[in-house]
Amino acid sequence: MINVIVADDEIPAVEEISYLLAQDSRIGEIHRATSGAAALKALEEFQVDAMFLDIHMPALSGLDIARVISRFSNPPVIVFVTADEAQALEAFELAAVDYILKPVRRERLYESVRRISEIVADSAPTKSDMVTVDQGGMTKMIPRSEIRFVQAQGDYVQLHTKDAKYLVRVTLNDLEEQWASRGFLRIHRSFLVSIDHVDHIRIRDGKATVAINGAEFPVSRRSLPSVRERLEATRVRPS
Repeated sequence: MINVIVADDEIPAVEEISYLLAQDSRIGEIHRATSGAAALKALEEFQVDAMFLDIHMPALSGLDIARVISRFSNPPVIVFVTADEAQALEAFELAAVDYILKPVRRERLYESVRRISEIVADSAPTKSDMVTVDQGGMTKMIPRSEIRFVQAQGDYVQLHTKDAKYLVRVTLNDLEEQWASRGFLRIHRSFLVSIDHVDHIRIRDGKATVAINGAEFPVSRRSLPSVRERLEATRVRPS
């Protein structure tokens, strides 16, 4: 099911699009917003796959919202719904997947939902990208991409995501070897980190640390050359 946000400063437009979307069995939750600020607030509160945005909204336009979320690591799919034909080029430059002109036709909207469905399906984690963990007597699967860092706990490791941590019976040495090709890097005898979640590396007074979501983790002298090499490999260079 595709969860969406519908944002337009005209309430009748929000209700019309929401009504049409609700008739589509591929659509799950529909969150309504009547301003750009309300759309961003809904994006903070709810997990959504797509946003249907009007372009011309006071203060924060649909294009402004698209610019903001383009910096997200996993942004929702953007569809613009507008009466303005002139903004199509800029919209697609912001990676919009569709540009629907008002008045909205049911068939045209459902074609947009089809495109979103394909994108969401293609981006869904495969089994090889999932990690099986036990918690509270239950076995669950979590996307490996959600794991920010791993901490050694003797013969166990603790997997840390944004909102939870999981204890798994495996050594950090074994996990380092298994996950090396999955973007995880050993920075210390006690820590393995996801390169995708590293904010920066800091070297001060001869000591190095790696920052992840505001927390700093020590980098051992032995690991520092490999950490620098991996981060250097991701540097953007002119062609």
